[in-house]
Amino acid sequence: MSSGSSPAARLQQLFEGHRLTPTQRRIAHSMVRRAADVPFLSSVELAELAGVSQPSVTRFAVALGFDGYPALRKHLREVAPGPGEAPGAVDDTYNEYQQAVHAEIENLRHLADLLADPTPVERAGRLLAASRPLPVLGLRAASSQARGFGYFAAKVHPDVRVLDEGGSMLRDRIDAARRAGATALVCFALPRHPKEVVDALAYAQEQGLTVVSVADSAFAPVAGHSDLLIPAAVGTGLAFDTACAPMLLGRVLLEAMCDDLPDAQARLEEFDARAAARGLFAE
Repeated sequence: MSSGSSPAARLQQLFEGHRLTPTQRRIAHSMVRRAADVPFLSSVELAELAGVSQPSVTRFAVALGFDGYPALRKHLREVAPGPGEAPGAVDDTYNEYQQAVHAEIENLRHLADLLADPTPVERAGRLLAASRPLPVLGLRAASSQARGFGYFAAKVHPDVRVLDEGGSMLRDRIDAARRAGATALVCFALPRHPKEVVDALAYAQEQGLTVVSVADSAFAPVAGHSDLLIPAAVGTGLAFDTACAPMLLGRVLLEAMCDDLPDAQARLEEFDARAAARGLFAE
Protein backbone atom coordinates (compact mmCIF):
# COMPACT_ATOMS: atom_id res chain seq x y z
CA MET A 1 0.00 0.00 0.00
CA SER A 2 1.28 3.45 -0.90
CA SER A 3 2.41 5.48 2.10
CA GLY A 4 1.44 8.63 0.19
CA SER A 5 -2.27 7.84 0.19
CA SER A 6 -4.66 8.72 2.99
CA PRO A 7 -5.18 6.30 5.92
CA ALA A 8 -8.71 5.54 4.68
CA ALA A 9 -7.43 4.83 1.17
CA ARG A 10 -4.79 2.43 2.50
CA LEU A 11 -7.44 0.53 4.44
CA GLN A 12 -9.70 0.32 1.39
CA GLN A 13 -6.79 -1.20 -0.56
CA LEU A 14 -6.20 -3.73 2.22
CA PHE A 15 -9.82 -4.93 2.08
CA GLU A 16 -10.06 -5.13 -1.72
CA GLY A 17 -10.44 -8.61 -3.16
CA HIS A 18 -11.67 -10.21 0.07
CA ARG A 19 -15.16 -11.66 0.41
CA LEU A 20 -16.30 -10.40 3.78
CA THR A 21 -19.33 -11.41 5.81
CA PRO A 22 -21.82 -8.70 6.88
CA THR A 23 -20.20 -8.61 10.33
CA GLN A 24 -16.74 -8.29 8.77
CA ARG A 25 -17.97 -5.51 6.47
CA ARG A 26 -19.22 -3.74 9.57
CA ILE A 27 -15.76 -3.96 11.12
CA ALA A 28 -14.15 -2.76 7.89
CA HIS A 29 -16.61 0.13 7.68
CA SER A 30 -15.79 1.19 11.26
CA MET A 31 -12.07 0.99 10.54
CA VAL A 32 -12.38 3.23 7.48
CA ARG A 33 -14.33 5.82 9.47
CA ARG A 34 -11.62 5.89 12.15
CA ALA A 35 -8.70 5.16 9.83
CA ALA A 36 -6.14 7.31 11.63
CA ASP A 37 -6.86 5.70 15.02
CA VAL A 38 -7.19 2.05 14.00
CA PRO A 39 -3.46 1.10 14.14
CA PHE A 40 -3.49 2.00 17.84
CA LEU A 41 -6.71 0.23 18.91
CA SER A 42 -6.81 -3.10 20.74
CA SER A 43 -9.07 -5.85 19.44
CA VAL A 44 -11.48 -5.14 22.30
CA GLU A 45 -11.57 -1.42 21.44
CA LEU A 46 -12.16 -2.17 17.76
CA ALA A 47 -14.93 -4.62 18.67
CA GLU A 48 -16.62 -1.94 20.78
CA LEU A 49 -16.23 0.60 17.98
CA ALA A 50 -17.86 -1.74 15.46
CA GLY A 51 -20.45 -3.14 17.86
CA VAL A 52 -19.29 -6.74 17.40
CA SER A 53 -17.65 -9.40 19.57
CA GLN A 54 -13.89 -9.58 20.11
CA PRO A 55 -13.71 -13.05 18.45
CA SER A 56 -15.34 -11.48 15.37
CA VAL A 57 -12.40 -9.07 15.14
CA THR A 58 -9.98 -11.99 15.31
CA ARG A 59 -11.85 -13.86 12.56
CA PHE A 60 -11.85 -10.68 10.50
CA ALA A 61 -8.06 -10.40 10.72
CA VAL A 62 -7.69 -14.04 9.69
CA ALA A 63 -10.04 -13.45 6.73
CA LEU A 64 -7.62 -10.75 5.55
CA GLY A 65 -4.76 -13.25 5.62
CA PHE A 66 -3.17 -12.45 9.00
CA ASP A 67 -2.45 -14.87 11.85
CA GLY A 68 -4.63 -12.80 14.14
CA TYR A 69 -5.47 -9.25 15.12
CA PRO A 70 -2.00 -8.46 16.59
CA ALA A 71 -0.46 -9.25 13.19
CA LEU A 72 -3.01 -7.05 11.44
CA ARG A 73 -2.38 -4.17 13.85
CA LYS A 74 1.39 -4.58 13.43
CA HIS A 75 0.95 -4.35 9.67
CA LEU A 76 -1.19 -1.22 9.98
CA ARG A 77 1.38 0.45 12.22
CA GLU A 78 4.13 -0.32 9.73
CA VAL A 79 2.31 1.27 6.80
CA ALA A 80 0.66 4.13 8.70
CA PRO A 81 2.41 7.42 9.42
CA GLY A 82 2.94 8.22 13.07
CA PRO A 83 0.45 10.41 14.93
CA GLY A 84 0.37 13.89 13.42
CA GLU A 85 2.36 12.84 10.34
CA ALA A 86 -0.45 11.67 8.10
CA PRO A 87 -1.06 13.65 4.92
CA GLY A 88 -3.72 16.20 5.76
CA ALA A 89 -3.47 15.39 9.49
CA VAL A 90 -5.38 17.85 11.64
CA ASP A 91 -3.24 20.03 13.92
CA ASP A 92 -4.53 19.66 17.46
CA THR A 93 -3.94 23.39 17.99
CA TYR A 94 -7.05 24.00 15.86
CA ASN A 95 -10.36 24.33 17.70
CA GLU A 96 -13.02 21.69 17.18
CA TYR A 97 -14.75 23.64 14.41
CA GLN A 98 -11.54 24.11 12.47
CA GLN A 99 -10.69 20.45 12.95
CA ALA A 100 -14.04 19.47 11.43
CA VAL A 101 -13.34 21.64 8.37
CA HIS A 102 -9.83 20.21 7.93
CA ALA A 103 -11.18 16.67 8.29
CA GLU A 104 -13.63 17.39 5.47
CA ILE A 105 -10.79 18.74 3.34
CA GLU A 106 -9.03 15.40 3.86
CA ASN A 107 -12.20 13.57 2.80
CA LEU A 108 -12.26 15.64 -0.38
CA ARG A 109 -8.60 14.81 -1.04
CA HIS A 110 -9.45 11.13 -0.70
CA LEU A 111 -12.33 11.56 -3.14
CA ALA A 112 -9.99 13.29 -5.60
CA ASP A 113 -7.62 10.31 -5.36
CA LEU A 114 -10.53 7.94 -6.00
CA LEU A 115 -11.61 9.89 -9.09
CA ALA A 116 -8.16 9.50 -10.65
CA ASP A 117 -9.79 6.47 -12.27
CA PRO A 118 -12.97 7.93 -13.81
CA THR A 119 -14.24 4.57 -15.07
CA PRO A 120 -16.80 3.88 -12.28
CA VAL A 121 -18.26 7.39 -12.50
CA GLU A 122 -18.44 7.23 -16.28
CA ARG A 123 -20.20 3.87 -16.09
CA ALA A 124 -22.63 5.29 -13.53
CA GLY A 125 -23.32 8.28 -15.77
CA ARG A 126 -24.24 6.00 -18.66
CA LEU A 127 -26.55 3.90 -16.48
CA LEU A 128 -28.37 6.92 -15.06
CA ALA A 129 -28.69 8.71 -18.40
CA ALA A 130 -30.25 5.62 -19.99
CA SER A 131 -32.86 5.03 -17.28
CA ARG A 132 -36.26 6.55 -18.12
CA PRO A 133 -37.54 7.32 -15.53
CA LEU A 134 -34.65 7.70 -13.09
CA PRO A 135 -35.53 6.95 -9.43
CA VAL A 136 -33.30 8.68 -6.85
CA LEU A 137 -33.44 7.15 -3.37
CA GLY A 138 -32.29 8.71 -0.11
CA LEU A 139 -33.88 8.46 3.33
CA ARG A 140 -33.29 10.23 6.64
CA ALA A 141 -29.76 11.72 6.70
CA ALA A 142 -29.39 11.09 2.96
CA SER A 143 -32.72 12.62 1.94
CA SER A 144 -31.18 16.04 1.33
CA GLN A 145 -28.56 14.46 -0.92
CA ALA A 146 -31.28 12.72 -2.95
CA ARG A 147 -33.37 15.89 -3.22
CA GLY A 148 -30.38 17.98 -4.28
CA PHE A 149 -29.36 15.46 -6.92
CA GLY A 150 -32.95 15.17 -8.13
CA TYR A 151 -33.38 18.94 -8.37
CA PHE A 152 -30.44 19.37 -10.73
CA ALA A 153 -30.96 16.09 -12.58
CA ALA A 154 -34.48 17.16 -13.52
CA LYS A 155 -33.02 20.08 -15.49
CA VAL A 156 -31.37 17.72 -17.95
CA HIS A 157 -33.12 14.34 -17.55
CA PRO A 158 -36.71 13.98 -18.84
CA ASP A 159 -38.10 11.99 -15.88
CA VAL A 160 -36.54 12.05 -12.42
CA ARG A 161 -38.41 10.60 -9.43
CA VAL A 162 -37.06 11.37 -5.96
CA LEU A 163 -37.82 8.71 -3.35
CA ASP A 164 -37.10 10.48 -0.07
CA GLU A 165 -39.87 9.08 2.10
CA GLY A 166 -40.02 5.56 3.47
CA GLY A 167 -42.99 3.53 4.55
CA SER A 168 -45.29 1.11 2.78
CA MET A 169 -45.45 3.28 -0.35
CA LEU A 170 -41.72 3.00 -1.10
CA ARG A 171 -41.97 -0.35 -2.87
CA ASP A 172 -45.02 0.88 -4.74
CA ARG A 173 -43.02 3.81 -6.10
CA ILE A 174 -40.16 1.50 -7.11
CA ASP A 175 -42.71 -0.72 -8.87
CA ALA A 176 -44.20 2.30 -10.65
CA ALA A 177 -40.79 3.45 -11.86
CA ARG A 178 -39.95 -0.04 -13.11
CA ARG A 179 -43.26 -0.37 -14.96
CA ALA A 180 -42.65 3.03 -16.57
CA GLY A 181 -39.35 1.77 -17.99
CA ALA A 182 -36.71 2.50 -15.34
CA THR A 183 -33.56 0.41 -15.73
CA ALA A 184 -31.42 1.90 -12.94
CA LEU A 185 -31.80 3.48 -9.52
CA VAL A 186 -29.33 5.81 -7.81
CA CYS A 187 -29.16 5.68 -4.01
CA PHE A 188 -27.53 8.03 -1.53
CA ALA A 189 -26.75 6.11 1.67
CA LEU A 190 -25.29 7.83 4.73
CA PRO A 191 -25.00 6.82 8.39
CA ARG A 192 -26.87 5.87 10.31
CA HIS A 193 -28.07 3.56 7.58
CA PRO A 194 -31.83 2.85 7.71
CA LYS A 195 -32.61 -0.85 7.31
CA GLU A 196 -35.44 0.24 5.06
CA VAL A 197 -32.93 1.50 2.48
CA VAL A 198 -31.10 -1.84 2.42
CA ASP A 199 -34.42 -3.65 1.99
CA ALA A 200 -35.50 -1.23 -0.75
CA LEU A 201 -32.31 -1.81 -2.72
CA ALA A 202 -32.71 -5.58 -2.43
CA TYR A 203 -36.24 -5.21 -3.76
CA ALA A 204 -35.11 -2.91 -6.59
CA GLN A 205 -32.57 -5.50 -7.70
CA GLU A 206 -35.22 -8.22 -7.55
CA GLN A 207 -37.31 -6.10 -9.93
CA GLY A 208 -34.41 -5.90 -12.38
CA LEU A 209 -33.08 -2.41 -11.61
CA THR A 210 -29.33 -1.75 -11.65
CA VAL A 211 -28.44 -0.04 -8.37
CA VAL A 212 -25.82 2.72 -8.28
CA SER A 213 -24.98 3.82 -4.73
CA VAL A 214 -23.12 6.75 -3.23
CA ALA A 215 -22.20 5.68 0.31
CA ASP A 216 -19.81 6.75 3.03
CA SER A 217 -17.76 3.57 2.65
CA ALA A 218 -17.30 0.67 0.25
CA PHE A 219 -18.33 -1.50 3.21
CA ALA A 220 -21.55 0.34 4.07
CA PRO A 221 -24.62 -1.87 4.64
CA VAL A 222 -25.94 -1.07 1.16
CA ALA A 223 -22.85 -2.62 -0.48
CA GLY A 224 -24.43 -6.06 -0.68
CA HIS A 225 -27.30 -4.73 -2.80
CA SER A 226 -25.41 -2.27 -5.02
CA ASP A 227 -24.27 -3.15 -8.53
CA LEU A 228 -21.94 -0.16 -8.50
CA LEU A 229 -20.94 1.60 -5.28
CA ILE A 230 -18.75 4.71 -5.21
CA PRO A 231 -17.61 5.72 -1.71
CA ALA A 232 -17.27 9.24 -0.33
CA ALA A 233 -16.43 9.59 3.36
CA VAL A 234 -18.42 11.68 5.82
CA GLY A 235 -16.94 13.81 8.58
CA THR A 236 -17.56 12.61 12.13
CA GLY A 237 -15.93 15.33 14.22
CA LEU A 238 -19.12 17.20 15.10
CA ALA A 239 -22.31 16.13 16.85
CA PHE A 240 -23.85 15.41 13.43
CA ASP A 241 -21.98 13.94 10.46
CA THR A 242 -20.92 16.26 7.65
CA ALA A 243 -21.30 15.15 4.04
CA CYS A 244 -19.32 17.47 1.77
CA ALA A 245 -17.65 14.62 -0.15
CA PRO A 246 -20.91 12.71 -0.87
CA MET A 247 -22.53 15.95 -2.06
CA LEU A 248 -19.62 16.69 -4.39
CA LEU A 249 -19.66 13.12 -5.68
CA GLY A 250 -23.34 13.58 -6.49
CA ARG A 251 -22.46 16.61 -8.61
CA VAL A 252 -19.73 14.60 -10.34
CA LEU A 253 -22.29 11.92 -11.18
CA LEU A 254 -24.55 14.63 -12.59
CA GLU A 255 -21.70 15.80 -14.83
CA ALA A 256 -21.08 12.25 -16.02
CA MET A 257 -24.78 11.78 -16.68
CA CYS A 258 -24.91 15.02 -18.70
CA ASP A 259 -22.07 13.71 -20.84
CA ASP A 260 -24.36 10.85 -21.90
CA LEU A 261 -27.47 12.98 -22.45
CA PRO A 262 -27.08 14.50 -25.93
CA ASP A 263 -29.75 17.14 -25.31
CA ALA A 264 -28.53 18.16 -21.82
CA GLN A 265 -27.12 21.50 -22.95
CA ALA A 266 -30.23 22.32 -24.95
CA ARG A 267 -32.41 21.56 -21.93
CA LEU A 268 -30.29 23.84 -19.72
CA GLU A 269 -30.51 26.66 -22.25
CA GLU A 270 -34.27 26.19 -22.53
CA PHE A 271 -34.61 26.36 -18.74
CA ASP A 272 -32.52 29.54 -18.59
CA ALA A 273 -34.71 31.15 -21.27
CA ARG A 274 -37.90 30.25 -19.40
CA ALA A 275 -36.45 31.44 -16.10
CA ALA A 276 -35.49 34.79 -17.64
CA ALA A 277 -38.94 35.21 -19.19
CA ARG A 278 -40.57 34.55 -15.81
CA GLY A 279 -38.16 36.74 -13.86
CA LEU A 280 -37.52 33.70 -11.72
CA PHE A 281 -34.24 34.76 -10.15
CA ALA A 282 -33.43 38.03 -8.39
CA GLU A 283 -30.17 38.50 -10.26
